Amino acid sequence: MPVDYVVNEAIKHVRHVPSAVEVPLSDALGRYLAEDVVAGFDVPGFNRSAVDGYAVRSADTFGASPTNPIMLRVKGFLAVGDDPGKFVIGPGEAVEISTGAALPPGADAVVMYEDTRRVGDYVEVLRAVPPMGNVSRRGEDVRAGELMYRRGTKLMPWDLGVLASMGISRVRVYNLRIAIVSTGNELLEVESLGGSPPPTGKVINSSRFVIEGMVRTLGGEPHYLGIVGDDEERIAEVVGDALRSFDAVITTGGVSVGKVDYTIRAIMRLKPEFLVHGVSIRPGRPNSVAVVNGKPVFMLSGFPVAALTGFDVLVRPIVLKMVNGEEEPRSVIRGVLTRRVATPVNTRSFVRVRVFRGSDGRVYVEPLALTGSGVLSTLVRGNGILVVPENREGFDEGDEVEVFLIRSVF
Repeated sequence: MPVDYVVNEAIKHVRHVPSAVEVPLSDALGRYLAEDVVAGFDVPGFNRSAVDGYAVRSADTFGASPTNPIMLRVKGFLAVGDDPGKFVIGPGEAVEISTGAALPPGADAVVMYEDTRRVGDYVEVLRAVPPMGNVSRRGEDVRAGELMYRRGTKLMPWDLGVLASMGISRVRVYNLRIAIVSTGNELLEVESLGGSPPPTGKVINSSRFVIEGMVRTLGGEPHYLGIVGDDEERIAEVVGDALRSFDAVITTGGVSVGKVDYTIRAIMRLKPEFLVHGVSIRPGRPNSVAVVNGKPVFMLSGFPVAALTGFDVLVRPIVLKMVNGEEEPRSVIRGVLTRRVATPVNTRSFVRVRVFRGSDGRVYVEPLALTGSGVLSTLVRGNGILVVPENREGFDEGDEVEVFLIRSVF
């Protein structure tokens, strides 16, 4: 089924909303707010100097110039945190002041050091300053009662600083807990091998770590439940138990369209109200979605790159909807394709590429792998993903294309 159809229909059936939990700011990075945040007071809470210089009455500086300096008597010095009330500025007076310090009573502007010349206990003002010039006004950053953050906002490092400046030390965020179940008789945990290669026919469970990392990028807490063999009854039991404890379940493996789609048959035992088996993407056509009792179950391919693609196009938008979040903007770059990329029509294809700058200074895009949904190393050797939409059969050599970057380029 088309990707957009699958996502939109699944969202219609997902009724579950993750619980909220209050956490300190130090634990809130990357998580999604579970409620609106309104400012309780002005930030800054007072008029303060925006520069190092001298707090003055602006009227005393009118007409000042390098050839006609105005002399003011300096009463003292105010640093950040000092009580501004210890100085009251009258006509012909000034107070030396640091950036961020509160303006003393009587002052309505600050003259920068660069526009002054100190002469003993006096300062010569060489340039006039307007009222409130070089002053950060009370409430300039945040006004009391202002809606600063909406529910569903993903908290970034700078957001934590803003919240702290608002006097907020704890926030309510969604406690998004996602279970991860790996399926397949062929799988082995990397820890069990002690650095040795797996026996012939066996595969290291690398997809687990890919999915755990991707869950964390959504502000979620991954809970790995281990490997389950190719037993649909056991898979149904594990997933059913997980749905009672977690907000969503992600499985990997056992979704191929054929005789070994154990996971699909297992989920059907749980009587889902919505189920799509197979999505029009490449790599990752077997990726599937179900909704059981209002909670999503994502059945991803056991091949790492296909699982990663499935996460990006299925898990991300549906889980974001659960926490009222929005897609984050992605870094993109345009470059010239070095060779033709052929893809099937009516399928959204994700081609791993290497973006580089040629000797002529132009940006080029080199496809790394057109097949091989398990070739995870191409995401290491490459630095971008070229998305070919459903209505195209690829791009020709020399076409200028847009690439989503997954790591730095130059």
